Amino acid sequence: MSRKKDPDQKRTPKVQAASTEAVPAPPLVEETDASPSPSHPMNPFPIVGIGASAGGLGAFEAFFAGMPAEGDPGMAFVLVQHLAPDHESILTELIRRYTRMQVFEVEDGMVVQPNCAYIIPPGRDMAFLNGALQLLEPSAPRGQRLPIDFFFRSLAQDQRDRAIGIVLSGTGSDGTLGVLAIKGEGGMVMAQTPDSTEFDGMPRSALGTGMVDFELPPAEMAAQLIAYVSRAFGKASFRPAAISTPRTENALKKIFILLRSQTSHDFSNYKPTTIHRRIERRMAVQQIDSLESYVKFMQQTPAEVEALFRDLLIGVTNFFRDTEAFQALEEQAIPKLFVDKPAGAVIRVWCPGCSTGEEAYSIAILLQERIEALHQSYSLQVFATDIDSRAVAVARAGIYPASIAVDLSKERLARFFVAEPDGSAYRIHKGIRDLLVFSEQNVIKDPPFSKLDLISCRNLLIYMGGDLQKKLIPLFHYSLNPGGLLFLGTSETVGEHANLFAVVDRTAKLYQRKEDFRGAPLVALGRFFPPMTAIHASLPQAAPRTVFHVKLPLRELTEQALLQKVTPAGALVNGQGDILYMHGRTGMYLELGSGEVGLPNILKMAREGLRRELATALHKAEQIKEPVHCPALRVKTNGHFTQVNLSIHPVAPGSARTEATALEAALYLIVLEEAPPNEVVSPGVSPETAIQSVDLDARITALSQELRAKEEYLQTANEQLETSNEELKSANEEMQSVNEELQSTNEELETSKEELQSVNEELATVNGELQTKVVDLSRANNDMNNLLAGTGIGTVFVDMRLRILRFTPTACTIINLISSDVGRPVGHLVSNLLGYDRLVVDAQSVLDTLIPKEVEVQTTDGKWFTMRIQPYRTLDNMIEGAVITFVDTTEAVHMRGALKEANDLLRLAVVVRDAHDAITVQDLEGRTLAWNPGATRLYGWSEVEALAMNVRDRIPEGLREGALATLAQLSRAEILAPYLTQRLAKDGSSVDVSIISTALLKEGGEMYAIATTERKSTTKAN
Repeated sequence: MSRKKDPDQKRTPKVQAASTEAVPAPPLVEETDASPSPSHPMNPFPIVGIGASAGGLGAFEAFFAGMPAEGDPGMAFVLVQHLAPDHESILTELIRRYTRMQVFEVEDGMVVQPNCAYIIPPGRDMAFLNGALQLLEPSAPRGQRLPIDFFFRSLAQDQRDRAIGIVLSGTGSDGTLGVLAIKGEGGMVMAQTPDSTEFDGMPRSALGTGMVDFELPPAEMAAQLIAYVSRAFGKASFRPAAISTPRTENALKKIFILLRSQTSHDFSNYKPTTIHRRIERRMAVQQIDSLESYVKFMQQTPAEVEALFRDLLIGVTNFFRDTEAFQALEEQAIPKLFVDKPAGAVIRVWCPGCSTGEEAYSIAILLQERIEALHQSYSLQVFATDIDSRAVAVARAGIYPASIAVDLSKERLARFFVAEPDGSAYRIHKGIRDLLVFSEQNVIKDPPFSKLDLISCRNLLIYMGGDLQKKLIPLFHYSLNPGGLLFLGTSETVGEHANLFAVVDRTAKLYQRKEDFRGAPLVALGRFFPPMTAIHASLPQAAPRTVFHVKLPLRELTEQALLQKVTPAGALVNGQGDILYMHGRTGMYLELGSGEVGLPNILKMAREGLRRELATALHKAEQIKEPVHCPALRVKTNGHFTQVNLSIHPVAPGSARTEATALEAALYLIVLEEAPPNEVVSPGVSPETAIQSVDLDARITALSQELRAKEEYLQTANEQLETSNEELKSANEEMQSVNEELQSTNEELETSKEELQSVNEELATVNGELQTKVVDLSRANNDMNNLLAGTGIGTVFVDMRLRILRFTPTACTIINLISSDVGRPVGHLVSNLLGYDRLVVDAQSVLDTLIPKEVEVQTTDGKWFTMRIQPYRTLDNMIEGAVITFVDTTEAVHMRGALKEANDLLRLAVVVRDAHDAITVQDLEGRTLAWNPGATRLYGWSEVEALAMNVRDRIPEGLREGALATLAQLSRAEILAPYLTQRLAKDGSSVDVSIISTALLKEGGEMYAIATTERKSTTKAN
């Protein structure tokens, strides 16, 4: 496939303008009180966003050519293409040729109507808001704009499940984040098959998300699109949210069973609207009418169970999502994490439901920036978990499409990300990646992390039912350190658990952990430790022991406050009226009600005449944080009314040396005392004179004696009873003490168990991450070893003290190395190098100067190597030793020698060729090996003829014996002095010549040929 085009330049086909009448644009709808809002029309219809870049014209043509000739599609189409801002677009005219729908170039504020196509104008960004298209001036420079992502995101936010996205031919990754946004809102996504594109960058990037529902050629998309829309939005569409029948409920339960059996995750407690919408969308994709049929399809197609599982896990996320919320996190929450933290302390963060990791990385970036601003060293641990294994794999890789640049500032993008070589993606910087540990975890059933400073659980609770939310909030409270922070999504709250968290920023949904005196965290962990939780449920008074481990005991705190107020009866309560400690005789004012008794609440126990005033006064004291007095209340006690003075005093939960903080639960001392009786003047009674008889006196005396006896008996019985009560009380106190000790021990054991469980989960998570890194490191190490061994280059790694760290097998042939030599100084080893003993000196010089050194060396077996010594640099540009490499250059050296010899022979050949004398070479057998032009001129034989002759053929018969004697002389001397002799010419005549004979010797001194220089002589030979 050719890719020589500029991606931003579109092919402009040479077509003649069609002679069609201009179709007027649809009128802008004027909103009135009687007309429906554009975002909620009377008959809503799907909006199809189509994005393309390079090669998009042909894809648009094929798409609209595939639309049915008859009938309206019942949807609107919005085309977004990368257009040059200074060139007029012909796309509108082009699309009109292939569809009978009305086609418009978008004007600002144009309301979208069904069965129409809308084309983005050049040099504009476009968004969808309340059913209308809004045009904006591009903020990013050309080449960095992402108009498809921009439009897809706005379309998803406005139309939700009626948004449909189609990604066609183009380069880069524009549209990828928009695909995720559409899928997150329950919409549908198509992508062009890469094989059918001119440029496959955009479709491949979209397909890489795993969120594309249909991968088709453009010509086949229209039919599939119409089928999906008719199924998803037609009259017969499945609406389980509105239709609840026994058959529907049974079918949904079967779907949950199939999901749980294949994925081990239970979705039955998730919000029904979310579940129904996802199931309905999958049914539309698979073209299935009834829920029962879809259940059968899932049973027969395990891949569909996996597809539904992935759809249920779709989460919309991006870097620094919700800018205002992250700004509040940066300005208000992050600084709190470092307050009172000494240098070197550990900051622990947990991000449950992290999806593909963007928000977890965002928090890590904020923490790193804060540490750098403080100019101190801290350890960061960010645990990011999710139940989606594919999302966790993406997060671990830390590679994101180039379109994330729209969510990041230029400074953060350049500082914390590294662009991939092809520019299609960004990789998170290693310094940030190492701060995070990613793991698969089900926050609903798996043990949580503990001792955390921050939990960021954003947009996870919105998918869960109320019961799950009630379990998770106390779980987060347990996992956080005192004063730890909770960061929720913009649509999430802590609900009815306001007693566990204080509001830091209500808009950004930032909360801070408060102390709780009722043991709520232990109850929340019931699903992990049911036996221990059951014990604690029966011992509600044990909770304060675990809370006030660094504060005064509740009893001492209460008694101190009572002594300061000098009150006979009182109770220590929290803001909800739960009684934490009681003092004095309170029976006149409080009584237990009938029914199940849980944690005692003073508002429920107050007698008639006290309850209403007590609730009002407690609420007032909680608001104004000052004492509240209610004098002379008429409280019904035992059939009559008693006047009672009520006062409520705020109490600091810390000791006298410790100031109370807003995060500790507020406590209040309720004081109850009987009002002094009003002085009543009794009317005077004049005594009457009576006559006392003797019988009356005797009767009185008898009764007095009987009464005295009974009083003595009762006194004795009372003393015995008091003695028995004291004994029972003492025994009861001993039993109570033993019971309290057992409770305390039990609480300590449970706390230790919970901490061990959390630590074990954390260790398992870290272990999984380390195992993944070990596998990657082992694979990389194997690749490096095979690479080094395959290159045949001998390599030796040494440290700063020139001790051997590792070496390749090839190095063993040059330096005598074995595996036990690792750790020994390289100077202690015997090398096979000839004439080179400066290895240690040269290596130390390289370490001192950091200047590489190159030397050519030879081994004892005759091989030549180029030895290079260069510094060993880490990724952080630190010098940790040296690398010594030996590249075999034996063949090159031999070739260099042969080339020199060839050059010498060439120069000699030129001399021989141009010499006037006859120069010949013959072997020891007399065969002619060389014959120059001078010899041809002297004897008449050509070179070809001479090379076929023996020297004897050119010597007269009578002189042959002398020639043999000459050879014998050459065996003793390399050169013979000129001598006169005769040689035969080609015409048979004898030629008188003067000959100089030279012996040609091998390297070992052995003669192998004879060279002669022959010149015609005027003196005749004898």
